[in-house]
Amino acid sequence: MVAKTFGSAVSGVDANLITIEVNVGQGTSFFMVGLPDSAVKESQQRVESALKYFNYRMPRQKVVINLAPADVRKEGSAYDLPIAMGILQASEQVNFPELDRYVIMGELSLDGNLRPIKGVLPIAIEARKRGFKGFILPLENAKEASIVNNIDIIGVETMDQAVDFLQGTLAIEPLVTDTREIFYHSLDQSEFDFADVQGQENIKRAMEIAAAGGHNVIMIGPPGAGKTMLAKRLPSILPPLSLQEALETTKIHSVAGKLGRNASLLAQRPFRSPHHTISDVALVGGGGNPQPGEISLAHNGVLFLDELPEFKRTVLEVMRQPLEERKVTISRAKVSVDYPANFMLIASMNPCPCGYYNHPEKECVCGPGIVQRYLNKVSGPLLDRIDLHVEVTPVKFDEMTSTRKSESSKAIRERVIKGRERQKLRFENNPEVFCNAMMPSHMVKEVCQINEAGKALLKTAMERLGLSARAYDRILKVARTIADIAGSEAIKVEHLAEAIQYRSLDREGWAG
Repeated sequence: MVAKTFGSAVSGVDANLITIEVNVGQGTSFFMVGLPDSAVKESQQRVESALKYFNYRMPRQKVVINLAPADVRKEGSAYDLPIAMGILQASEQVNFPELDRYVIMGELSLDGNLRPIKGVLPIAIEARKRGFKGFILPLENAKEASIVNNIDIIGVETMDQAVDFLQGTLAIEPLVTDTREIFYHSLDQSEFDFADVQGQENIKRAMEIAAAGGHNVIMIGPPGAGKTMLAKRLPSILPPLSLQEALETTKIHSVAGKLGRNASLLAQRPFRSPHHTISDVALVGGGGNPQPGEISLAHNGVLFLDELPEFKRTVLEVMRQPLEERKVTISRAKVSVDYPANFMLIASMNPCPCGYYNHPEKECVCGPGIVQRYLNKVSGPLLDRIDLHVEVTPVKFDEMTSTRKSESSKAIRERVIKGRERQKLRFENNPEVFCNAMMPSHMVKEVCQINEAGKALLKTAMERLGLSARAYDRILKVARTIADIAGSEAIKVEHLAEAIQYRSLDREGWAG
């Protein structure tokens, strides 16, 4: 007899339906076909042990299991449960009247308990799309899958519960989650707040501009000046995630297995801070079994690279293309996978190896040429993709001990949201562009027009400060964002003047 169960394989951030066909016939062998990897092949031992534990038997006949479509590679241990259900049905030990109406996934332990699996959210979305009645999965993953409505999410703790449910002898109430309630309840819950930061008003202002226009930022200053502390607070002033963005972000974290147990919808913008010893693959994604990297885990959020020159040159260079295209493509001989990577890059660095170049009080001990060599570790093309260069100076003692309350993240966020709303209206006919930082060069000329006084100021600044040509577009984009925050239709001279000061590293002889 042939039995069919349904599972799913995750590819990128989407899932494909997998049909698991089980045939029990004459003979004494066990075959598994359809490009299974080692983890799938090893399911034979796990399934046999779990069946025996609940007083079922592994058929001592010829068992053939086909995972279709046969040309798609099947990976991981999540096929244990559907294979076990298929064997029980095909060997006529039980009868499941509605087996073909459910997608079933789960890893079995030897005593028949179910372990959590990865990629549950895209599987639930695909199951609903295909018109299945429900999705049977480990109880620890049920909350994550219940984000998807109009499909029964059946969480089970053991194989025996799944058998009884499919036979109709055990009633399990589908798990229902009010996604909107969770989403809106969690929107304003932020661990860090700008109200905790004393002083550094100019850096807070730069962060506000960056958040309002989606600009990338590099902070340069001595150790202990507060670069990391300020970067960690950036997500608290970014506009709240939309429900669609929250789903996208949760899907990526689900595929990577980063959601944790009993997790639900991610309503906070992600903040990823990889160590400088990270490899190329860990940053952008990939591997033999392609997985999302840090830049995809930071999708719709912030990627913070602390001590930028300490990162390997190759690691930083592979990030250049995703910064432009807002996605990363992992290509293999048989498969090509796209992961979204629309993130804000926040980088920080010391001005020199000792950290005290340009320090107001401490003396730099680096020899001639060393400062420039240190700065050159960050390539020009990468700096070209960073709009704001901000010098961070140490906080004075008086500011540190001041009892005056700093402006809260909530107040800053309101101005950021207003700025973003102006941009949303401006770019409503350009679906690929939704903030000033994403404007291509031809659009900059059209959107960022300046008057004669502004042109004169910009010309003087470029000549006197020795600004490079690449700084021109960046200054105009940042000035447009400053005007948006101020609620101004036109870019005024004061907006340009403020934008010019955020190009420190473009100045010729900055480290001379």
